[in-house]
Amino acid sequence: MTLLHTVRVRHRSLGAALAAAGLLTTLLAAAGPAAASPDPGDASPGAGVRHGADLAPGRELAPGEIPGQDEVVHSANVKPLANIPDANLKGVNSDLAFQGDYAYAGNYDGFTIYDIADSKSPKIVTQVLCPGGQNDVSVSGDLLFLSTDSSRSDDSCNSVSQPATEKSSWEGIKIFDIKDKKNPRYIKSVETACGSHTHTLVPGGRDIYLYVSSYSPSEAFPDCQPPHDGISVVKVPKKDPTKAAVVGFPVLFPDGGNPGAPTNPGVSKTTGCHDITVLPSEDLAAGACMGDGILFDISEPEHPRVIDRVQDNVNFAFWHSATFNESADKVVFTDELGGGGAATCNEATGPHRGADGIYDITGRGDQRKLVFRSYFKIPRHQADTENCVAHNGSLVPVGDGRDIMVQAWYQGGVSVWDFTDSARPREIGYFERGPLTTDRLGLGGSWSAYYYNGHIYSNDIVKGLDVLRLDDRRTDSAKRVRMDRLNVQSQPEYH
Repeated sequence: MTLLHTVRVRHRSLGAALAAAGLLTTLLAAAGPAAASPDPGDASPGAGVRHGADLAPGRELAPGEIPGQDEVVHSANVKPLANIPDANLKGVNSDLAFQGDYAYAGNYDGFTIYDIADSKSPKIVTQVLCPGGQNDVSVSGDLLFLSTDSSRSDDSCNSVSQPATEKSSWEGIKIFDIKDKKNPRYIKSVETACGSHTHTLVPGGRDIYLYVSSYSPSEAFPDCQPPHDGISVVKVPKKDPTKAAVVGFPVLFPDGGNPGAPTNPGVSKTTGCHDITVLPSEDLAAGACMGDGILFDISEPEHPRVIDRVQDNVNFAFWHSATFNESADKVVFTDELGGGGAATCNEATGPHRGADGIYDITGRGDQRKLVFRSYFKIPRHQADTENCVAHNGSLVPVGDGRDIMVQAWYQGGVSVWDFTDSARPREIGYFERGPLTTDRLGLGGSWSAYYYNGHIYSNDIVKGLDVLRLDDRRTDSAKRVRMDRLNVQSQPEYH
């Protein structure tokens, strides 16, 4: 492990290679619904524009307007407070987690710990080099968990890229002791089948469980063999996290899941899950699993059990992530059309692809069903040089039976939207920057945008950490909700 240093990481994903080559745009234009390629990975970030943009003064967009290159724009109810320019000169920033006065930001080269006690002036506490995309992150007590889904020479933080065809290659979960925020200690690794693209922390009494999502097996990969129709469950004893180990691989798709093309053109074949959100207070989880969306029971954490499963073979290309509402009677699923490396927030793509799908949960117990109600997509068209699609977000905990969330859209920026009426969602606020590039497709924008203790935090792929304040009578009640931690995929009971 090394502090304050960065090295470029090579990702295994074919979709990442397509994005880097600029082929996703051609694919989208030529083939209608695109074959999805999950998360941008090795695509070149931002054409070298790495500095934080000037956040003041900002302005609102006129209808149909696209802002100028790198120009900051936002609605009147969203105020940019701070930007911490990215010191990671080559990598890709990824997911966020929070605990106390600290934000933990993953990137393809490791992770950064920010002190956010002063929301107007966050400070970098530590930058840790530990390459391995995506390095999605979660925290619990003195432990930090990091996902590695790029084939490495070993499990150390000094590893180098190595083909997944080699048996000695390693991918999986890394565990750090973060009691000393300035000097995190790497204490344990757990190898998992097909690596760990993302993971979800399931809190428990004596033990923590991690649901590890991974996919895309191949007969050529010794540690990632088909069929790969489930998730890895890692058990972490709180008293001795160095004994963390895989304790099961529950099969979620006994029939193999969505067959994808040619049966369902433009839809990803299900070979595992991309991301899972758990709602421990209700013993529920929602899985975004490539070609399928699932609802399952987690009352026995080592043995999750599928209750219902849905597909959308018309408009969804790649089921990417999920968010419950506070009443646990809705789920928002995202479709990462184009894998995060394509321009899909334009008129040509339309309002129903690369969007959110809102589902009501009906019935009780094992009779619960996911019922589709509508799509939501940001109403602001983006330039054809901007990678843009639905991505990671969280609830704004307003309570009172209202459902509002904040969400990242890559170069589409940050959107605040209301889905209280699940058939008629609407945007109520936004923040974005103009295109990073105007002559070719660039990679950048907000990877994750989450609401935590009165502010919105966005981890921008190339710009670093943005802090936003939301001032709106419809959301002001959320400012009274204070959390001591937030792993968004371990969705808390806010009220």
